Amino acid sequence: MAARFQRITPFLWFTSAERMEGAITLYTSVFDDSRVLARTYYTQESARPGGQAVGSLMTMAFQLAGQDFSAINGGPYFTFNESISFVVNCETQAEVDHYWSRLSEGGDEKAQQCGWLKDRFGVSWQVVPTALPRLLTGDPEKARRVTEALLKMKKLDLAALERAAG
Repeated sequence: MAARFQRITPFLWFTSAERMEGAITLYTSVFDDSRVLARTYYTQESARPGGQAVGSLMTMAFQLAGQDFSAINGGPYFTFNESISFVVNCETQAEVDHYWSRLSEGGDEKAQQCGWLKDRFGVSWQVVPTALPRLLTGDPEKARRVTEALLKMKKLDLAALERAAG
């Protein structure tokens, strides 16, 4: 039987093996149904182009909530920015609170607004209640009130958004 491959897999570039392992350890501890799937190491041939040490950790394949991801210890050539983020859809305020507190711990507080946060590894996340699209559609006046409330928040408060919707 052939291995199952996900058609599109997010691939994260970390500046060091330590940051990659630290991030993946955090992420797999935060989300249920998560685990490290595989590790590869730099060989004599693969280490040379990026200036990595032979035998050092090169890539990790992992799952978060059943979703496949890959990561590379690619060196200091590229860093994360807010143009790419991962959305964590939450059914309840308790889920919003859980994911927000775990992912934002040690992160960049200045990068927190409207449910967005940047974790301590520089990866951007959006922790969003699944009710948000419903609250922002339909009546334009309701959408205006919800948007006004949303723009004042860092971590999203579902009850306050529901109150703004009326």
